[in-house]
Amino acid sequence: MKLIFIGADHEVTGSCHYLEVAGKHMLVDYGMEQGVNVFENAPLPVNESMIDYVFLTHAHVDHSGLLPLLFARGFRGQIFTTDATADLCSIMLRDCAHIQTMEAEWKNRKAKRSQSVAAAEPLYTMEDAEGAIKRIVPCHYGKEIDICEGVRVRFTDIGHLLGSASIEMWLTEDGKTKKIVFSGDIGNKNQPLLKDPMLTKSADYVVMESTYGDRLHSAERPDYVGELAAILKETFDRGGNVVIPSFAVGRTQEMLYFLRKIKVERLVEGHENFPVYVDSPLAVEATGIFQENRWECFDEEAMELVREGINPIAFSGLKLSITSEESKEINFNDTPKVIISASGMCEAGRIRHHLKHNLWREECTILFVGYQAVGTLGRSIVEGATEVRLFGEPIQVRAQIKQLSGMSGHADKDGLIEWISGFEEKPKKVFVVHGEDSVCTSFAECLKIEYGQRAYAPYSGTEFDLLTGRLVYEAMPIPAKKKVKSVVASGVFARLLAAAQRLLNLVQKSDGMANKDMAKFADQINSLCDKWQ
Repeated sequence: MKLIFIGADHEVTGSCHYLEVAGKHMLVDYGMEQGVNVFENAPLPVNESMIDYVFLTHAHVDHSGLLPLLFARGFRGQIFTTDATADLCSIMLRDCAHIQTMEAEWKNRKAKRSQSVAAAEPLYTMEDAEGAIKRIVPCHYGKEIDICEGVRVRFTDIGHLLGSASIEMWLTEDGKTKKIVFSGDIGNKNQPLLKDPMLTKSADYVVMESTYGDRLHSAERPDYVGELAAILKETFDRGGNVVIPSFAVGRTQEMLYFLRKIKVERLVEGHENFPVYVDSPLAVEATGIFQENRWECFDEEAMELVREGINPIAFSGLKLSITSEESKEINFNDTPKVIISASGMCEAGRIRHHLKHNLWREECTILFVGYQAVGTLGRSIVEGATEVRLFGEPIQVRAQIKQLSGMSGHADKDGLIEWISGFEEKPKKVFVVHGEDSVCTSFAECLKIEYGQRAYAPYSGTEFDLLTGRLVYEAMPIPAKKKVKSVVASGVFARLLAAAQRLLNLVQKSDGMANKDMAKFADQINSLCDKWQ
């Protein structure tokens, strides 16, 4: 019964954990790295085609974004997640594939102009995203699910994102059962729309996040509506736009919730009818999914509006931009406005175009409302960059740069401690992951010294035996190397290799089949080889 840490260990993005139980190979999350890659991640210990199951905590791409790559490299198992996460992944993974394709095309056009021979390929294609989506199995909150012999799971609302969950897993091997809980991303309390995180009563082992394990949110609930209204009035009085880089799923819907209140209560004096543009096809689709899942996921405050027949994330003056032409027209309209666009860390998507048009304008405000990972464009702007490069051009930063204080989908240090303290008995081991290097270390030490938890912050590659409760291998940090050009899964030859590996895995699993069936299988393989030789 093996647990190996793969991604988001002493780092914030790229979550991935590997489990091997009763002959089954499983992953909890398979996320994309964003921003600076500090440490090298250990490779998966088995070929992708051997993975039987993936358990997904939520839809954010740093937890789900590499699922299409997994499919491209031969994975044909099942992906278990909550109903709402399944709905969100159906749009988010397609969006990721679209971004991959568009960026590859842009790089190739640029290379052609500079007469470079280097050709870029997307990490994966829309076909790969569709393939991964078809493997998803939606699950209800709170229901125990028998996955296979030796594996039982339950998803619990963790309040971070629509559909987000902690995952309880009961694992049985050699007649012994161990329970491990993966926290996923633990939500912040008293946030708009979503319920507070639910606690879990028992576990032998816990793998928990530590994103904000070194800081506290405001002791009092921030006045988001009042603070946002003041920023809007100041900016509109100057004749500028308020540009909000926002995660398309989660944060955008929270901002719409606040803006509806501001509109209804007419809090921006002199600009009561200001327009709000949501310029992200993904955010528009996600907003619809929020509405579809409101009965299961919304908190009581939002549900009061729903029961009155009010959509808590829609209002007069809200304009949804879908096409690229509609997106371009936004910046040729002189009316002071709010522009909400993705991505939240300014690394891709339409927000980069809006920054190009507004960053240099002193009358405008760029308002950050979410976490900015180290190495991202958003982090650079927040930390005071005076000039940034967008689409190969230098852009002066003259706009007002502001942050909406306390706006976070992650629990702070106290919230994390409250969650781990909710277990009726202390777990045998608490593994601290999903935090910046120093934060993982300091939070694990805090849990050990101040709360008596058996906490440990593993690096990628660390292996733990869940049956014996012992470290099999303690990995050391390996600084990330500069990425070099390599064959990606979407390349035709790479696909052929992945298919061959999948065939080899099938052959290896055929030991024990009836001789007649093995002979038939061998004849089919030989026939295929003869055809192509």
